Amino acid sequence: QVQLVESGGGLVQAGGSLNLSCAASGRTFSTDTMGWFRQAPGKEREFVAAIRWSGSRTADAVKGRFTISRDNAKNTVYLQMKSLKPEDTAVYYCATGQTITMLLMTRRDRFDYWGQGTQVTVSS
Repeated sequence: QVQLVESGGGLVQAGGSLNLSCAASGRTFSTDTMGWFRQAPGKEREFVAAIRWSGSRTADAVKGRFTISRDNAKNTVYLQMKSLKPEDTAVYYCATGQTITMLLMTRRDRFDYWGQGTQVTVSS
C-alpha cells in the first residue's frame, strides 16, 4: 500500500524559509514523478513543483524561491521554500505517479497517490 507522509509545515514570517519533506512507502519510487501541489482556502489545488529522473519543473509563482529535490535511496522528496510570501499560505500536498512526462507533470489528475497535506502559513 502506497503511503505519502508530509512534514515540515508551520508558521513563518514573510521573507522566511521552510523545508518540506515527503516520505513515500509501499514500493520503489525511483522511476516515479513526484510532485508538490498546494491549496489555499477557497481556491483550487495548484501545481508547485515536480521532479522525475529527466528533470524538474517549478510553477512561475514560486520560481527562484522554491526548489524541489529527491533522495531515491530514502524514497523522499523535498521542497525548499525561501523568501516566503503571505500568498504562499496553503496546505501543501505531496503526490506521486508513474509514467508522467515532463509535459504533464503540472496536472494533478496525472498523479495517483496523495499525502494528507501539511499546513504552511506565512504571516505578513
